[in-house]
Amino acid sequence: MKIYYTDTFPIPLSENHSFPKSKYYLLRRRIEESQIASSVHLKIPRPTTYEEMIRVHAPTYIHRLQHGELSAKEIRRVGLPWSPEIVRRARYSAGGTVESCRAAVAEGIAVNLGGGTHHAFSDHGQGYCWLNDSVIASRAMQSERLAGKIWVIDCDVHQGNGTAAIVKNDSTIFTFSVHGQNNFPYHKEASDLDIALADGTDDAAYLNAIEKGLAACTQNFKADLAIYLAGADPYADDRLGRLAITKEGLAQRDRLVLHHLYKAGLPTAVTMAGGYARRVQDTVDIHFQSVLAALESKS
Repeated sequence: MKIYYTDTFPIPLSENHSFPKSKYYLLRRRIEESQIASSVHLKIPRPTTYEEMIRVHAPTYIHRLQHGELSAKEIRRVGLPWSPEIVRRARYSAGGTVESCRAAVAEGIAVNLGGGTHHAFSDHGQGYCWLNDSVIASRAMQSERLAGKIWVIDCDVHQGNGTAAIVKNDSTIFTFSVHGQNNFPYHKEASDLDIALADGTDDAAYLNAIEKGLAACTQNFKADLAIYLAGADPYADDRLGRLAITKEGLAQRDRLVLHHLYKAGLPTAVTMAGGYARRVQDTVDIHFQSVLAALESKS
């Protein structure tokens, strides 16, 4: 199974910044030191191209993003300081999802250890997201005629508002978001299917909601490819989440989603999306579980 990583491209942040940039390196190291190391192929992806980006994002936004011409307000909305290095990292991260989709079409499943930047809109970034990798990858696959219709299954605790807004009038991409109803973003866009969960939702209610959502997806939309955002932030001890999901509950979620997609015969690209646990090692544990579930779904 191919796994794409981008942690070798630095994210210049202050030591006290709330974004947990160390999780990406720690996750890759965990894989390299684990029993699955010989069963996976870790690769650096190529960066997403200008042509891929402007299928999704306004050319003026991409120009201003790449040349450091965003306003202070636009940068604050993302919550990360602008730099050439951070734009490069965003392009490689989105490229990881494009490459994961290609590999999934060829081999059944692949993983991007980054990605899941679902708060990026067509003309602006938001919530730690500069580029919307799921839609960039979806439209790349359509352009290359590797897939016509695509599911985006978003299990990050925050609603995929940017994704929903970009594909609002696109009948070829079906968006399913299961998220905390009181979490950021406070103004939510309409996905094709939204399931909003109350604060303190536990494992049983969470898994039941996802199972019902997957059944509705299957009934309402026939796809050729799936992109699964396996967010770690529904975890009970996540700083930015309000749910009460255990690590085992999240492992069950991954197995549930990936088994459903396997039964449906859908090639699947898995992205890690958010994860902000008080202990970064807890986030790494949860992301590693998602990688294990992806690998197990191949066997």
